[in-house]
Amino acid sequence: MTKLDDIDLRLLTALQEDAHATADALGTALGLSASQIGRRRQRLEVAGLIEGYVAKLDPAALGLSVQAFVTVQMATHAPDKVKTFTRIVKLRPEITSAWTMTGDADYLLRVYCMDLAGLNELIHQVLLPHPAVARVQSQIVMDQMKTDGPLPI
Repeated sequence: MTKLDDIDLRLLTALQEDAHATADALGTALGLSASQIGRRRQRLEVAGLIEGYVAKLDPAALGLSVQAFVTVQMATHAPDKVKTFTRIVKLRPEITSAWTMTGDADYLLRVYCMDLAGLNELIHQVLLPHPAVARVQSQIVMDQMKTDGPLPI
């Protein structure tokens, strides 16, 4: 782990709030020159603390009206079956995040679909027919009261 000082932590916090902030703006906010900010940012990127910069899109504006969390319980953990299942998960654009879990479910998938028919198709035509899948459950998001926020640092 890279040793971080207070300025590094403040810089990471500022970048989580606005990844487009200029080095000048960040420098002013943190009391450093733009070149010092640039060097610190580059060091944090090289160290892997900053994985990248992305645009946050509005799912509703894109017509993605259904967000759901889907749990998948596997019937088998045979390496070849798990490999084909994880390949499907990685290739399906409507599955935006996936985690392996402890407990009853083996996987938790975050899914965005245009409508309930799209979610139904994903579950019944893609996930359930896979030979390694034993059970699928979905929970449809009614409202998201907190969006994915910055990491606590």
